[in-house]
Amino acid sequence: MKHDIPNPFHDGERAAQARAGVGDVAQWAGGFIRDYLPEQHREFHSSLPFLVFAGEDEDGHVWATILDGADGFIRSPDPEHLTLDTQVSPDDPLQDRFANGGDIGGLGIELHTRRRNRFSGHVTAVSNRLTLQMRQTFGNCPQYIHSRNLRRVAHMNPGGVVQSDALSADQIARIAKADTLFLGSGHRGPDGSPANGFDASHRGGAPGFVQVASPKRLLIPDYAGNNFFNTIGNLISDPRIGLLFVDFENGGLLHLSGRAKINWSPSSEHDPDARRLIDVEIDKVIDRPGALSLRWDRMNDRARKLQLLRREGESENITSFYLAPADGRPLAPFKPGQHLPIAVQIPGQSGMTERTYSLSGAAHDLTHYRLSVKREEKGLTSRFLHDQFQPGDVIEAHPPAGDFTLPGGDGPVVLVSAGVGLTPMIPMLHALADSDRPAWYIHAARNGREHAMSEEVNEILKKNDRLQKCVFFSQPDRQDRHGTDYDVKGRLTAEEIVRRQSGQKTQFMLCGPTAFLSDLRTGLEAHGIPPENIHVETFGSR
Repeated sequence: MKHDIPNPFHDGERAAQARAGVGDVAQWAGGFIRDYLPEQHREFHSSLPFLVFAGEDEDGHVWATILDGADGFIRSPDPEHLTLDTQVSPDDPLQDRFANGGDIGGLGIELHTRRRNRFSGHVTAVSNRLTLQMRQTFGNCPQYIHSRNLRRVAHMNPGGVVQSDALSADQIARIAKADTLFLGSGHRGPDGSPANGFDASHRGGAPGFVQVASPKRLLIPDYAGNNFFNTIGNLISDPRIGLLFVDFENGGLLHLSGRAKINWSPSSEHDPDARRLIDVEIDKVIDRPGALSLRWDRMNDRARKLQLLRREGESENITSFYLAPADGRPLAPFKPGQHLPIAVQIPGQSGMTERTYSLSGAAHDLTHYRLSVKREEKGLTSRFLHDQFQPGDVIEAHPPAGDFTLPGGDGPVVLVSAGVGLTPMIPMLHALADSDRPAWYIHAARNGREHAMSEEVNEILKKNDRLQKCVFFSQPDRQDRHGTDYDVKGRLTAEEIVRRQSGQKTQFMLCGPTAFLSDLRTGLEAHGIPPENIHVETFGSR
């Protein structure tokens, strides 16, 4: 069992990365893409009531679908396998793939926590048990996932399956209201290549983010992501695509199969957040009403209106926003490290824009929530918050969520961050100051102008002599003082972190850009840190 895949990308993915100008992603992505399931992923997938899949049928059409089952129907007997005890419907477009075996892509997603993990591999079937052998696995950040609560129905009433080669008026209306889409794509290269196989991915946006250009054509925006370009790269190599729209209220599945091309310079009139457009020509449509035993409800009843009390600049590009309940009722508690899902009405956008930002204030102070946001030039929401969101303005928010929280126990903790990745670390540091656990706060920034919350960190450290810190500046300015503003000139490395850890029970919390995290996690494991002791949270331009 290997710990990572040094060069996990095929020619199409590398071409997409080059076209997008994101550099050589393969240099750092090996720490995120593996050929087995880390323990956290095994536990996550095994807790799910459904999985999303992508593959091709016996006629060569690519599809995306969902398989559900009774509680506990997914198991992970070892890090290289998942098993599913479920019966595949004969109406499922990938029924023959599951029955006969072959390459498959999968996605585990939990809509109420906004967590997701992806894998590709090989499926085999014996009776009603499917066995999935992993080829590639990696996690995803929670951008563009709309929060929903899940429930089961006791009795399913599947309707008649409708097949066609174009969308009906009713199907077009459903797509026009959809805020969630699942995509299937694939690649076939040299035998044995780890990049071979299929990929199941998620897309989300405001209702209507998918444009229906005609009954045979859809336009799908492609937003900023992890820079892997799995879907776009697959479509460059193989234009076949599968799309899946879920009727969350009634359990229906609308499957589309077709071919796609990439528009690299889309007009910004419809969606200024879109970096690219996936232009899909539809070949086949399969509509399966009531196909699932699951139903999802939007968490609108749990949404709160929060009013901006004040805003404070933390650095030249990070601003903190202090939010209080508009109705005066108490705020919901949160665990240090969790994020707050918010929805804002941005001028020019047809619907509410949803994002998640880490809560950066102390968890014991519930007089307000604090969000500390970096302004990204290509981030629609961060630009709105920095440029237009003023005291007295109101936004909507769902309850705090997320599982990037302090592990239990009394062992040492090392908090490691870069840039705005410090936001979940600050509440963790507040919590550790009130405990007996020894901890290090290790942060990397370019210089003092970009180093946020340094005074707050210093005040926290004064409360507890078990807390220590080390700040790295990669390019300090002349006015930055060594020993006062920063401790080390240079880049933060895994070796520097390991020097400050306190034994095998130490837990490492990492947050920052994807490349930074991949390099550190790979380095920590190379120094003998157990993978289950390394906890990672990434972020992108929002």
